[in-house]
Amino acid sequence: MSAVPGDIRGGRRQGELQGRLFHGFLLLSLGVGLVTLGTLIVQVVLNGVRLVDPVLLTDAPSADPAFAGAGPAILATIYMGLLLIAFTVPIGLGTAIYLEEYADRNRWYNRALEVNIQNLAAVPSIVYGILGLAFLVRGLGLGRVLLAGAMILTLLVLPTVIIAAREAIRAVPGSIRQGAYALGATKWQVVWRQVLPAATPGIATGSILAVSRAIGETAPLLLVGALTYVAFNPTLLGDFTALPVQIYQWTSRSQGEFHELAAAAIIVLLAILLTLNGFAIWLRNRYGRKW
Repeated sequence: MSAVPGDIRGGRRQGELQGRLFHGFLLLSLGVGLVTLGTLIVQVVLNGVRLVDPVLLTDAPSADPAFAGAGPAILATIYMGLLLIAFTVPIGLGTAIYLEEYADRNRWYNRALEVNIQNLAAVPSIVYGILGLAFLVRGLGLGRVLLAGAMILTLLVLPTVIIAAREAIRAVPGSIRQGAYALGATKWQVVWRQVLPAATPGIATGSILAVSRAIGETAPLLLVGALTYVAFNPTLLGDFTALPVQIYQWTSRSQGEFHELAAAAIIVLLAILLTLNGFAIWLRNRYGRKW
């Protein structure tokens, strides 16, 4: 039984119309998001750019907005970023190498590990904060210190780093591995000298973007002890605060001067995040390969 040409032409026109409507809806959604984001950024810059000065970058918080700064919060944010890289990259990369190059997918524990990693990537950050409070701050007795905050943020972004590293390793063509094996290389030599160098741009990009996400988190840090007022430079096993927490504390104050300080701190935080994201883009473009 043959199809009627009129029905085919009518169905095609209807499909094209639906496609145009859906494309227009996507453009409208994108436009709303960009306009909203642009409005917020312009408002923040106009309100806070004049307060981005040495006082904000180096001084401690104060009850007087004329002398209030975010120096301890900025230092703690940088320290946590460095600790995150030190913790997440070795653990995440090692896990990704095991799952992609060594793990037997027929084993139940390897399948369970993969499923848990994928599920943990979608867990809300507040849950990690509760976990850190129960097991790190109280269970291990670390206390409400910067190290505990860095460790709980590591748990938060570790699934993302593992997934990004696995995708980067998986993107390396199998012919690279087979060629190395044909020349007599061992399994570890293939992974270390061929696979990892080829996957480095993707691994570095995923890790830096994950760290950027962690730096902007507030809820887990509040639960593990990020104080709203710290008048001294942070130490690894001492009290600490962070830029998101400091911004939240200033926005909750009634004085308009503190709201302007919060806008200035947001500019500093955006500068840190954009620097990390720009570095990730540079790594991807500098060392990326096309197969």
